[in-house]
Formats: sequence, structure tokens, C-alpha cells
Amino acid sequence: MERDHALDLPRHVAQDLFPDAATMSAALADRVAAMLRHAIGQRGRASLVVSGGRSPVPFLRALGQRKLDWSRVTVTLADERWVPADHPDSNAGLVIANLLQGPAAEARFVPLYGGENSPGDGLVACAARLGAMQRPFDVVVLGMGDDGHFASIFPGIPRLGELLSESGPALAATVPPAAPHARMTLGLSALLDARRILLPIAGAAKRSVIEAAAGGYESFPIATLLRQRRTPMHVFFCPST
Repeated sequence: MERDHALDLPRHVAQDLFPDAATMSAALADRVAAMLRHAIGQRGRASLVVSGGRSPVPFLRALGQRKLDWSRVTVTLADERWVPADHPDSNAGLVIANLLQGPAAEARFVPLYGGENSPGDGLVACAARLGAMQRPFDVVVLGMGDDGHFASIFPGIPRLGELLSESGPALAATVPPAAPHARMTLGLSALLDARRILLPIAGAAKRSVIEAAAGGYESFPIATLLRQRRTPMHVFFCPST
């Protein structure tokens, strides 16, 4: 990567630059598949945490086409809107439709949504489902919003400081101030319980956000993730969305 095009990030945060979103999605899928294969070879199974939204769709589709023993992979979500899987806003539905198809359908999927009336009502059952997963997670793939949020850790939510603490709650119910649906989200402590965190972002707007966060703009939750040194982090970036 040419350094004059590199993101201005902390030195301990790895990064790769790609010319377009398709190339980045393919490279990200290759990297994640390699990490899952390595985990299966070393420990007999692998765990993967992914994010929802529309941006990850090309990556999820590409990853589902990669060859590995999917029957030994467990997949869960970094966060979930509190809606059933058949709802158009469901992250679970997105992952099932775009990743868990063909050979990848053999993977075990652990949903966050459990059918309760609210995320708060579902906390105990959701924590139990996640508690049965292999830890540390082998790879966590996150996204980042234009407001610097990741998972469903948004600026201005109640208990934000707790959720951004490395010793804070592993799981929490949240209500974003400007996004639809109550959410269930993994806290920073759970997301850092991973062998590696990968963060793909695209476009000038998100470049500005992540560089501002790296420069110390603490209003962006992503600033805390960039600053931590507990879990290796790798940013994938392309200039076009």
C-alpha cells in the first residue's frame, strides 16, 4: 500500500487499502476463511462474529463461497435489531440469506434475538446461548457508522461508558437515539475476547470519521476500539462505496 494513501491510524492498527469495494470484499473473505481454517486445524472448530446492515452483503456472499469445513464453524452477530429473522431489518435474516447458503449452511448459527418482548427481557437467554460458544472468538468482523458507532454502541446511548469499558458488560440492551428498533449488542469486553478484529470501511466520509477518532475525537465510540491494544485490529479500506 502506498503510504500517502494510507489511513492516519495508530501504529498498532494494521491496515490494507483496496481500489474498490468488490476487491476489498473478496480480500476480506479470503482473510476470514484463512483464519477459520487455521482455527479448525488448531482447535477442531472455529467461531465467527459478523455485523449486519447492507454494507457487509458482498463480503458475506463471498465468504459463503470459500471452501472450508463449515460444519465446524459457529457464527453469531455483534448486534441485532430486536425483530424476528423474517423481518427485513433483521441481521440474522441478512446473514442467513447471504452467508449461510450452500456448503456454508452447515455452519451453526447462534442468534441474539430470542422472541422475547424486548432485548432486556431476552438478556439472560441470549447470554446463555453466547456462553456456549468457543472463546476467544477466532475472528470478529465489525462495521462502522458515519457517527462512529460499531455493533450497536452508538454515541449518546445510556451506559455508553460501561459498554466501552474493557471490563464492562459483555451483552446489553440498547435503544439507539436516531436508528430504528431496540437492539441487543455485544459490549466492548465481549468483542475484545477475540483473536483478531477486522473492520472494513469504504468512502471519504468514513475515512474522515475513523481518522478523527484516531486523532482523539472521543465522541466517536470507534475511538475506544482503535485505542485498545488487547486484541489485534486490522482495518480494510477502499475509497469508493
